[in-house]
Amino acid sequence: MNALPFDGSVLIADKSAWERGRNPLVLGEWSAAILGDQILTCAPCKLEILYSARTSQDFAEWHEALSALRDIPITRTVCEAAVTGMGELAAQSDGYHRVSIPDYLIAAAAQEAAVGVLHYDHHYDKLREVFHFESRWIAPAGSIP
Repeated sequence: MNALPFDGSVLIADKSAWERGRNPLVLGEWSAAILGDQILTCAPCKLEILYSARTSQDFAEWHEALSALRDIPITRTVCEAAVTGMGELAAQSDGYHRVSIPDYLIAAAAQEAAVGVLHYDHHYDKLREVFHFESRWIAPAGSIP
């Protein structure tokens, strides 16, 4: 048995994971993963989280916390992979590709960096169909409001 949080996986934490990380169901594992340098970020994650800040103080605190994490770059290759993945989902059925643009970029960045995505969002299970990354729920779907 692995004593490391999230089975030792290194993960880009999506906004949905950050929103639920303080929930008692996951707080211990979430905190240990952050302290253990298992949690990464990227520009789309930071922008989504900072956009949600309600005050300038919230913004500054979130910015400081996110700046302490390793940042996965959003390169031209990542952007091209995001477009390719969107096209592959669009080819499956009309409207099937309707996933948020940040989620495409996060999944493509995870694939490029050979890391996973920690989330609480069904979109990543769909994106896993066309990208190669570990899609890890922070808690079972439906268990945290």
